[in-house]
Amino acid sequence: MENKQAKLDAFARLLQIMDELREKCPWDRKQTLQSLRNLTIEETYELADAILDEDLEGIKEEIGDLMLHMVFYAKIADEKNAFDIADALNSVCEKLIKRHPHIYGDFLAEDEEAVKKNWEKLKLQEGKSSVLEGVPNSLPAMVKAYRMQEKTKQVGFEWENSAQVWEKVEEEMAEFKECLQDGLSFERKEEEFGDVLFSLINYARFQGIDPETALERVNQKFKKRFEYIEAHAPKSMEEMSLAEMDILWNKAKRGI
Repeated sequence: MENKQAKLDAFARLLQIMDELREKCPWDRKQTLQSLRNLTIEETYELADAILDEDLEGIKEEIGDLMLHMVFYAKIADEKNAFDIADALNSVCEKLIKRHPHIYGDFLAEDEEAVKKNWEKLKLQEGKSSVLEGVPNSLPAMVKAYRMQEKTKQVGFEWENSAQVWEKVEEEMAEFKECLQDGLSFERKEEEFGDVLFSLINYARFQGIDPETALERVNQKFKKRFEYIEAHAPKSMEEMSLAEMDILWNKAKRGI
């Protein structure tokens, strides 16, 4: 592994290249905080894909891409005389020290749960009006639901056991089924279906399952199996019956 100085040198090299690009490259000069936003989101998802695939080479590349974006934002902010990369890094260092009193202070934390509970307590002491304030509005809905459940857990808003959570899942499914049978409005059906999803996400959390990762693995499996059908279809997909497609689907299941 590289020593600390080599890591500092690499970061300094990136800062130098960023300065040069911002000065000399027409594309880089044109970028703003807003224009970079969607690109950063895309890079984040690319990192997420590499992590899911356990592609260490890909993870390395995507970390570099995201690091470039962070430096880019800081460079633009520096040009606005708002802050620079040192300010951002020192800010997070101070936050980490303050929120880890079990390392840098006299708070005793026996396990991970104690650390997380104290973390949320410290955030409220810093002026947060709600434990949910730090959950970004733009998070994908499934990730947001999981994060909100995790955060409210830290202040005691939590079921006692998974059996209670599963009872809630069954209750919400029954309400959704009743909603369909009663012919209620689309808005009501949507709401009840959302309740089913939220309760299932909660149950997954109790089982130690990340629902976003679980669903994405199923997405990838479905994609591979459907692509197998497309590749081995004896005629146009539009001309095939569902039964014919199902034969190929089962072959894909045995091989994928």
